[in-house]
Amino acid sequence: MADGLRVVVVGAGFSGLAAALALTRAGAQVRLLEARDRVGGRVLTRWLPDVTQLDLGAQWIGPTQDRMYALVAEHGLATFASAALGAPTVLWAGERRAEPPARAARVLGLLDEYAARLDPSAPWQAPEAAQWDRTVLGGWLRAAAGDDDTADFLGRLLAGGLLATGADEVSLLHLLFYLRSAGGTGPLLGMAGGAQQDRIVGGPPALAERMAAALPPGALTLAAPVRAVEQNVDGVTAWTDTGRVNGDALVVALAPALAGRIRYAPPLPPLRDGLTQRMPMGSALKVHAVYPEPFWRADGLSGVSTSSAGPLTETVDNSTPTSPLGVLTGFSYASDAAALREMSPEQRRRCLLDAFVTVVGSQAGDPVDLIEYDWSAEEWTRGCFSGALTPGAWGAYGPHLRTPVGRVYWAGTETATRWSGYLEGAVRAGERAAAEVLARP
Repeated sequence: MADGLRVVVVGAGFSGLAAALALTRAGAQVRLLEARDRVGGRVLTRWLPDVTQLDLGAQWIGPTQDRMYALVAEHGLATFASAALGAPTVLWAGERRAEPPARAARVLGLLDEYAARLDPSAPWQAPEAAQWDRTVLGGWLRAAAGDDDTADFLGRLLAGGLLATGADEVSLLHLLFYLRSAGGTGPLLGMAGGAQQDRIVGGPPALAERMAAALPPGALTLAAPVRAVEQNVDGVTAWTDTGRVNGDALVVALAPALAGRIRYAPPLPPLRDGLTQRMPMGSALKVHAVYPEPFWRADGLSGVSTSSAGPLTETVDNSTPTSPLGVLTGFSYASDAAALREMSPEQRRRCLLDAFVTVVGSQAGDPVDLIEYDWSAEEWTRGCFSGALTPGAWGAYGPHLRTPVGRVYWAGTETATRWSGYLEGAVRAGERAAAEVLARP
């Protein structure tokens, strides 16, 4: 037991909550500091007047994400299956298809083969790691696919749909690490049987709130952004806008890009500080189009689509089983998301609705509501889904992703070796950081 051990946890997203709970249950005295006025981090649920659940941030869990399913059950919540009734749509080089051509599957298989060679806890140690790290994903895809249409489609599907970045902004090694951490392209891209299989009744924030409620009274402080961290041989201090919180150890449960905005005394070692500068957050826009009913199902469509061009890389049917409304959700990434941000609200609405019309037909042009959410505009998030190391960064900076700095330990989904980038990864990383703190001399 860790009776008397004082631990400060920075960030009350799923990683910080998981760390705080694990430390508390081991007997530590925990202070959890959160910059926002809510817990949950990169999750947020909005309720329509008829109580339709709109998940504006992270929303899915799926097979092998065992910690998330266990937490849902432990805290008295339930899940429901993602809607996937009907056929998916692939918009490929100007034509409509039921699935991508076989050559796309061949490239995905090659990526899975490469990813299987990695140790997700040390991807820089793979024999080909240095080469893969300096290889930009977009260029590799063009060479491996043999044609631009396949390369463009897979770049949007993988760099965009998984990492919320552009294929020319990330290395082949980083994608391979991400694939390895989740078990391959199949689990990552799948709905039923994959990472998008289930949703949480009440939304992920309901789980975060119950995890927070399980902490001792007074352990959680909201609206308390940590501006500085000081450590010495006697302990560590977190400075907020209203004062200081002292501890024997501190867990930073933030994305590296946000962790790098904290002032550290003494300063972070150069390679750890450099890592925070080389792991920018992804860039994504998530938009929900709400209709009186999920009309696309009558046409045999699932609402699930992937596209090789246009403002939306993918769409899903986000309707819920307890509401008659139809919710079609679209995702825009990287340069496409940047282009949408440059538009006026009216231009952006028209562009988005035209994209939905292309997927499911003319009825999509007249929604009851269109609700956008841009995590890049969130002061305490600055992007989604997660951070990704830039090309060439894994070799020198990757080994410092999880390595403690004195009394400071690192959590956050980016530090996970299993399901990195997901809620599952966040929980696992928080529990791993807590175990490291408890094992300190």
